[in-house]
Amino acid sequence: MIAELFTPENIIALLTLTSLEIVLGIDNIVFIAILAGKLPENQREKARKLGIMLAMVMRSGLLFSIGWVMSLTKPLFTLGETAFSGKSLILLFGGLFLIYKATKEIHHKIEAAGIDEANVVATAASTFGAVLAQILMMDLIFSLDSVITAFGMTSHIPTMVIAIVTSVLVMLEYSGAIVRLVDKHPSLKILALSFLLLIGVMLTAEAFGKHIEKGYIYFAMAFALCVDFVQIKSTKRYLEKQAG
Repeated sequence: MIAELFTPENIIALLTLTSLEIVLGIDNIVFIAILAGKLPENQREKARKLGIMLAMVMRSGLLFSIGWVMSLTKPLFTLGETAFSGKSLILLFGGLFLIYKATKEIHHKIEAAGIDEANVVATAASTFGAVLAQILMMDLIFSLDSVITAFGMTSHIPTMVIAIVTSVLVMLEYSGAIVRLVDKHPSLKILALSFLLLIGVMLTAEAFGKHIEKGYIYFAMAFALCVDFVQIKSTKRYLEKQAG
């Protein structure tokens, strides 16, 4: 078993899959932070931690129920030339949910620009239960996509376990820093929501049997993120020069 893990093919699959799982996990954290931001300040940290714990439990549970997850690929009915399985229906529902939530949040962020933050929170406040339900839905979508992505890249179970466990550990270790960074730089929120919109479109396309290579999408996300960080750094240096 150990010898199989260190074959060139499995090492490449492990590194690639771990990178993809970490990107997916970070996007999950960002959206949890955005949803938790609708709560009163004294409830936000509790919602964030609970959301990340739920994500960890779901990923672990689905990973050890891989047989059930893969059974979802059996066709249930056919519409036109497209055969729909349990997996297709979940991806369709999840993709449409992501598109709806990302579009709504982007609209809210743009419309709220320039408005006093306290007024925005007061008018957009949500109950803890409602936010937790949305976080739970998001965790389920990301966790299912995470496990399906892992299985699609390799059939070697230890490789999948290591990649997913690593992504969960990264979520737990860096969630606080990621949330603070996103809260400090609003442009990152818009970028993360754009990523979610893109993932929603990808999931919806896959539900109809139109495969889109995840590696290309995540590379585009990473490139956009690097550009945004360069812009943030340039703006910071410019402001420091102006102040000096």
